[in-house]
Amino acid sequence: MSDIVLERDMYIPVRDFFISKGYEVRSEVNNCDVCAMKGDELIIIELKKNLSVDLLVQGAKRQKTADLVYIAIPKPKKRTSFSKWRDICHLIKRLELGLILVSSKKTIEIAIHPEAFDRDKSIRQNKRKRDKLIKEFNGRHLDMNVGGSTGEKLMTSYKEDALYIACCLHMYGPLSAAKLKKLGADAKKTYSIVYNNHYGWFKKIDKGVYSLTDEGIKALSTFKEIIEILKTNIQNFNG
Repeated sequence: MSDIVLERDMYIPVRDFFISKGYEVRSEVNNCDVCAMKGDELIIIELKKNLSVDLLVQGAKRQKTADLVYIAIPKPKKRTSFSKWRDICHLIKRLELGLILVSSKKTIEIAIHPEAFDRDKSIRQNKRKRDKLIKEFNGRHLDMNVGGSTGEKLMTSYKEDALYIACCLHMYGPLSAAKLKKLGADAKKTYSIVYNNHYGWFKKIDKGVYSLTDEGIKALSTFKEIIEILKTNIQNFNG
């Protein structure tokens, strides 16, 4: 069979599907593409060639009058990237809409059933992501980034931890990871930070003992604002 060219090409397979489920079906009812009724239950299906924000808005508006709302689109020949498709499906579920995919052979696939979205459950399922975000938030002392930035180096809690170590080495000279921890450096990350040396700020001068490189000394000047806060924290920690 030919590919779907017009929105009306999806009507018959959608109509036949709901008839097979025991619904009475009518088309173009008060500007709704398809309406299906079984008893008092009213379902509205909007047919569109492309998934768009306008279609999602239209579907959400139909929820004012219908018990359930589906949006029907042609099944993509080439599925978009998994992560992007997953995000699209999440948005549709979040809006409590259903999604119908109509193939070029006019077969129907109910990709998403419209049902109430459980936000509490969603938050519970993403607890690790939430905890990670809060940990990163609490690990920063200043708001040194600009929201909306792309392609720029950002200040992170990891970088702040590395700067804390750099401050300690600048103030007290070469130190081991154990002594750095005693000065208040992160108990879990200190060794990996100096060992992996992601920023090139540290150099090993003896067994387990590290000092600052020229790049490390330069970083103290580059991030002067946060350095002053970290120096105070180090002094207070060891006061």
